[in-house]
Amino acid sequence: MKILSFDTSNKALSVALLDGDQLLADYTLNIKKNHSISLMPTIDFLVAQVGWQPTDLERIVVAQGPGSYTGLRVAVATAKTLAYSLKIDLVGLSSLYALAAPAQVPGLVIPIIDARRNNVYVGFYENGRAVKPDQHMPFEDVLSLAKSYDQVAFVGEVDNFRNQIEAILPKAAILQTLPSAYHLGKLGQHLPAENVEAFVPRYLKRVEAEENWLKDHEENGQTNYIRRV
Repeated sequence: MKILSFDTSNKALSVALLDGDQLLADYTLNIKKNHSISLMPTIDFLVAQVGWQPTDLERIVVAQGPGSYTGLRVAVATAKTLAYSLKIDLVGLSSLYALAAPAQVPGLVIPIIDARRNNVYVGFYENGRAVKPDQHMPFEDVLSLAKSYDQVAFVGEVDNFRNQIEAILPKAAILQTLPSAYHLGKLGQHLPAENVEAFVPRYLKRVEAEENWLKDHEENGQTNYIRRV
């Protein structure tokens, strides 16, 4: 199966082309760029380099969230457009899995994405499988959960949390990892395809504007409060 996979959920851009489990092309850009400008040219370049045409693609695998609101909208809009126009499968996977999968370490792997104000988007993985749902939580709560495990490795956007980890869990491994579109593609080829029209980002947390609006307006499950805004 010929697969295009990509992740624009945070600062780094990761794009990969796979034929089954075989990686044919891989590109990661780890600088702050506008993903809406760089994503499609990167895809076009890689497809041309491996000698494919867009119509050769059979499946799109995309990091669906959590992460940057803007980055997720770019990824999901691009994935849906490609899947719809090419009439091919679309699969969404966790952005936290894309950070956890490259870390070949034993024990509990905790990928984190900085959500500001000492909050994180966090996952909990053992042997490549999620043992808890992805969550948005204060980092202090993450450390409390991690203390119950013998072997722990924090991966992903770890730099801003290094001091806290070392103070509470001095034996924990701390590895700054980049998202891997290759690992997304490998897992995504074995999962059922999603409904392209209904496919949306997994934010895990409302945008700040919505939260501020809800402070002064009661949310009613029978009405669309966003539409009223």
